[in-house]
Amino acid sequence: MIACALTPNSNPRLTLVGAGPGDPELITLKAIHALRSANIVLYDALVAPEILKFIPEGTPSQSVGKRSGEHSYTQQEINELIIESAYLHGHVVRLKGGDPFVFGRATEEMEAARQNGIPVEIIPGISSSIAVPASIGIPVTARGISESFWVVTGTTREGIISADIALAAKSTATVVILMGLRKIEEIMALFAAEGKGETPVAVIQNGTLPNQKSIVGTVETITGLMEKETIGSPAVIVIGEVVRYAGQLKLAELCADSVSS
Repeated sequence: MIACALTPNSNPRLTLVGAGPGDPELITLKAIHALRSANIVLYDALVAPEILKFIPEGTPSQSVGKRSGEHSYTQQEINELIIESAYLHGHVVRLKGGDPFVFGRATEEMEAARQNGIPVEIIPGISSSIAVPASIGIPVTARGISESFWVVTGTTREGIISADIALAAKSTATVVILMGLRKIEEIMALFAAEGKGETPVAVIQNGTLPNQKSIVGTVETITGLMEKETIGSPAVIVIGEVVRYAGQLKLAELCADSVSS
């Protein structure tokens, strides 16, 4: 438990809010209401600037960083800042990209708050693991093609490749990998070792945003394609037969436009 020397606010509380995958129109109404009722907002680096405009003028807000390899605050420092802010200001909104419970480390912040007597509310967000593939027409499940999907982090706390990826590579499920771009060669090697060299792969950078960029290849070709197209983080990797749907959404839109004209 963190000892707080500040005079307790009459109503210290924490709301953990998911901001969605990036597009500001994909944040929920409940999340917007939370931002408007906040006394202070602590937000992550991947939250779009347009979403921050929902914070009322005069409400203090602070970036607490946390991009892969570029952490401006440690998790412990963020936990302490949440607790101090709650006792000083009252209602703290902790704004996270995607959904707070999908690799958002929300459980650590929730536990730290509760251990210090601060009640916690969770407002889920649309997860990038589903929304980003969908943005280029990829379903994570499709009848007769994929009956399930894995969502896996690319690297563990120790910075090594997650052992779950090797297990996922053995399955017939769609595999969605977050924060895995730096390990993509190792990841593709695991799938190739399972005889899946021809399995389709998509890499989607800045998913749902105007500067979104994506490439589609196979387990054998995707690394080379990435080098040619200079795809970088933040990006979502999708592996599986459902990737064959990529681009069909845009094709349908083009056909509809030609018919209407």
